[in-house]
Amino acid sequence: MSQPRLAFAVPGDLQTATGGYGYDRRIIKELQALGWLVEVVLLGDGFPWPDEATLVNAQRKLEALDPSTLIVVDGLAFGVMPEAMFQLAKSRQLVALVHHPLALENGLSASDQATLRASETRALAAAAHVIVTSQSTASLMPDFGVPLNKVNVVYPGTQASSRSRGGSTGRVELLSVGTIIPRKGFDVLVLALSKLIELDWHLTIIGDNERDPDCAAALAVQIKAYQLENRITLTGALNASELASYYDKSDVFVLASRFEGYGMAYAEAMACGLPVIGTTGGAITDTVPEQAGCLVAPGDVDALADAIALLVRDPLIREQYAQGAWQTGQALPTWEASGAQFADVLRALHHRAVS
Repeated sequence: MSQPRLAFAVPGDLQTATGGYGYDRRIIKELQALGWLVEVVLLGDGFPWPDEATLVNAQRKLEALDPSTLIVVDGLAFGVMPEAMFQLAKSRQLVALVHHPLALENGLSASDQATLRASETRALAAAAHVIVTSQSTASLMPDFGVPLNKVNVVYPGTQASSRSRGGSTGRVELLSVGTIIPRKGFDVLVLALSKLIELDWHLTIIGDNERDPDCAAALAVQIKAYQLENRITLTGALNASELASYYDKSDVFVLASRFEGYGMAYAEAMACGLPVIGTTGGAITDTVPEQAGCLVAPGDVDALADAIALLVRDPLIREQYAQGAWQTGQALPTWEASGAQFADVLRALHHRAVS
């Protein structure tokens, strides 16, 4: 039997340090381990706002693929290429991989939101199937014209980790991980912490500060304005081993995301047994159960401050949530299981096409 073939199309740099790109990398790796011949197609930079030349070149790359090859296109590109997707769908099977709807990114104007929603709705109509990374995102697909019988959820895997040993500084070490963009809510987190200066804590924020320079600059200004430079450390993006060391020496994970399509950083924290403070935005309530930590409404500064204060002040409650997080983390799917499920979806789609 010949090896199954797949083209996996991604915008930008596949090595970009975000949860979405991390998902793409690991799924590709797992599919290859299962015997799939995976051709990675790089669609160019600037998505989800590519220029015309990038769109034309991306379409040409996809059209050059053998028509018998199944094509998975990351949603960051799929949703803004409706005309190209409709042309390709005439002769090829297209799978859209939607991490979270483009129009639900924070910091967009009403006009940009409307443009992205219309574009993604039209593009998804060309997909033979849609794979999403959470049940929450799946529930949004009918709003974009996609019937649920065309949707499968393939959750991200989580790397097995040793249990965090916690901080050794005497103060409570808070950890936050995420790209510095408006959706991650770092401005809300800093504002909440500015209300807790009498408590003994230190926050480390790990994440790419180059994707949205304006957001990163505003965060630095905000930290300085509240005179928190000695209490909040911004590291920028770190490699996997460096990140693991911070998970190991932290006491509490906190991320005030306004919306998440899954929340891989939350899952990684629970896999290390860190109690979690987060929000109810998007799929986070599906990812983080009650026994693992405290979730508050997105943007609720006072509620976030109260949750942080509770865990900073009370080591017994921290330990209770840490135990719940550890138990939850041990039950999360592995990348091997997620890759196998992704492959099952692709095989079923292929069999339907040839039968």
